[in-house]
Order: sequence, then C-alpha cells, then structure tokens
Amino acid sequence: MWGNSRYGQPKRKPVKPALVTAVDLLARQEYSENRLYEKLMDKGYEEEEVAAAIARLQEKHYLNDAESCPRRFHYLYTDSSYSVRQICEKLKQKGYPSSLVRSCIPEDREAVGEREYEKALRVLESKYKRSQDKQKLMAALFRRGYQSSAIYRAVNEFLSDNDE
Repeated sequence: MWGNSRYGQPKRKPVKPALVTAVDLLARQEYSENRLYEKLMDKGYEEEEVAAAIARLQEKHYLNDAESCPRRFHYLYTDSSYSVRQICEKLKQKGYPSSLVRSCIPEDREAVGEREYEKALRVLESKYKRSQDKQKLMAALFRRGYQSSAIYRAVNEFLSDNDE
C-alpha cells in the first residue's frame, strides 16, 4: 500500500525515468552525487539506471561534487554560526567525501581560529545568560565542535562583559 520497502511493502517501479526524477530533485536543491544516488535508489530505481542518470548529469555538469562542496562549505562558513567541525559533519552527512570536505577548510589557521572565536561568542550572546555557569557554557560550545582556544576566549570575554 505504501509503496516503500521501509513499511514492509515491495517498492513499485517508478513511472518516470531516473534521469527525469534526478533533474526534478536537482531543480529544487543541490545534492551530492552520493545523496542523489541514495534518493534515486530509495525511489525504487535499478542501480544501472541510477548510475547512468548520474553519469549523464556529471557529463552535462549538472552534478559536480568538486564544485558544489566548496560552495556549500563557503556559504556555511561565512553565513552561519556553525563551528568548522559542525560544517564538516553536515557536509559529510549530505554525502560529500571526507577528503573533499577537509580540502575546503581554509589553510590559514589563525583566521579559522579567529572566526571560531567570533562565532562562539555570537552563540553565547544569542542563546545564554551571562549568569550561566562557566563550565556549562564551555561544555555547550564544546558539544558544538568549537576549538578549545576559541571556547576559552569566547567564554571569558562573554563573562567579563558581565562584570562591567
């Protein structure tokens, strides 16, 4: 009845070709090659048809992890409060290879550290009261994946504003 093997029912053969479905999916959102492959397989397409569709999309430059991963990394790096570690995990969950994700991290460690500090401080200012326990604040930032040096600096700055 559900047409999905997750509910114990056999999958029905899709009506549209895998290539058409893949283009429809990409028209709404950018996907990694791995994630698009999973989506199409979940819809019941045969492995050969999915592989052919992905190859065609790569050939036409509609699907290119080497271009889309850095673009997504840059967007999250500049426009979010995520730690670099969180950004990397999110991209890996989206199906990008670990090596490609790691290659997106800026090489300037000092700049990355400064960014981590600024973003950690922003998280503290937006989500916590200055009367919070220092250890709880540090633990919260640690769980979010911020660098230790950025955590100490941000928490100390955040709490020193309380003294004024």
